[in-house]
Amino acid sequence: MKNPEPIDLLQAILRRDPRYTAEAYAFVRAGLDFTVRRLKAPRHISGGELLEGIREFALDEFGPMTKTLLAGWGITCTEDIGEIVFNLVESGLLGKTDKDSRADFAKGYDFEQAFCRPFQPSATTPTHS
Repeated sequence: MKNPEPIDLLQAILRRDPRYTAEAYAFVRAGLDFTVRRLKAPRHISGGELLEGIREFALDEFGPMTKTLLAGWGITCTEDIGEIVFNLVESGLLGKTDKDSRADFAKGYDFEQAFCRPFQPSATTPTHS
């Protein structure tokens, strides 16, 4: 029996857990690759490191549309990123250590703060003449 192709494994994940789109999985995978390159470390990446890398990657790629795009793919909080990661782990598309858990992604950051605030004008104090 031949090994399943990654696309077949992804299709199985999408059938088993329809909360997230194929784009969500592609985004998390691209965010992981970005994080590994950014850290210049071909090593295991922690949940916290991945969340920060994904935040930076998303802002670079999508700018002020980040939160809207992610929501369209089913990603509305850092816990969703953890669910996607662990769906990929459980299908054999990603690896993990014994220390890794879904809890690593709990309450990582608020999406409004992480993805909207960087594009809001800063409050300035008016000068009086």
